[in-house]
Amino acid sequence: MSATSTEGLAGKSAARFAERRDARRARRVASDRPGWITYAILTAVLALSAYPLYYSFLLGSSDAQTIAQTPVPSLIPQGNFMTNVTRVVSSDIKFWQAVTNSVIIAVISSLSVIFFSTLAGYAFSKLQFRGRKPLLVFVVATMAVPVQLSIVPMFIVMAKLGWTGKLQAVIVPGMVTAFGVFWMTQYLETALPYELVEAARVDGCSMIRTFWHVALPAARPAAAMLGLFTFIGSWTSFFWPFIVLGSSNPSLPVSIQLLQASYFKDYSLILAGVTIAALPLIVVFMFAGRQLVAGVMAGAVKG
Repeated sequence: MSATSTEGLAGKSAARFAERRDARRARRVASDRPGWITYAILTAVLALSAYPLYYSFLLGSSDAQTIAQTPVPSLIPQGNFMTNVTRVVSSDIKFWQAVTNSVIIAVISSLSVIFFSTLAGYAFSKLQFRGRKPLLVFVVATMAVPVQLSIVPMFIVMAKLGWTGKLQAVIVPGMVTAFGVFWMTQYLETALPYELVEAARVDGCSMIRTFWHVALPAARPAAAMLGLFTFIGSWTSFFWPFIVLGSSNPSLPVSIQLLQASYFKDYSLILAGVTIAALPLIVVFMFAGRQLVAGVMAGAVKG
């Protein structure tokens, strides 16, 4: 057999092998796609998760007399939602002041938690100092302490500082969290190589410049998730703002609670307030959800 025919057979064999490999790869990709059972389960989970909010909307679009007669509303909304929203906004609960306070608290808390937690996570994950691991264990252990135990001493401190009724009484205690420090420490441990830190130091960067130009961009996906979770927690926080702010300078959850501070509870009015209080969170997820997932996936690929 000549060399030319041998090369032709080898080429045909290689082509058949490539075709079989591509076919196996296509079957593997097709088998990895979720089937209708997966989509059915996800649809059911989504429906169950969204139903409480929709239930609030149904009650908020009704009226007190209808709710008293039929506590379980029909799945078709009534036509009183905008009327109830107008009643909530025009009531004496300081609605717009509460919205402004909640925005200030949530935004400042989210930014401060991102910055200080990333700074602490960078120190715990990439800097070598004595007592690093025991100190991290102590920070994580504080997560096991119930929040209720710190309410009385923290209120005493705020009263001594003259901060009761002021927004800094809510913002300052939440400027950094143990969960945020743990979250960023674990992420930077694997996502930020030591080589990048050493290269920045060789180039003459100080510790702060290394953190700002190297660690902070590398931590962007995890910081985005931490910021989103912190925003949600600050927006929906009720217990501590209710104690330290009261009704004189309320946040939005405290303001909504004032709608039921009477002998007669108009649930259509209360649930209308709850629904409009939840709308900003839905908007945040709508605009930030895709960018958040894209950032997480990009961080995973780079890591």
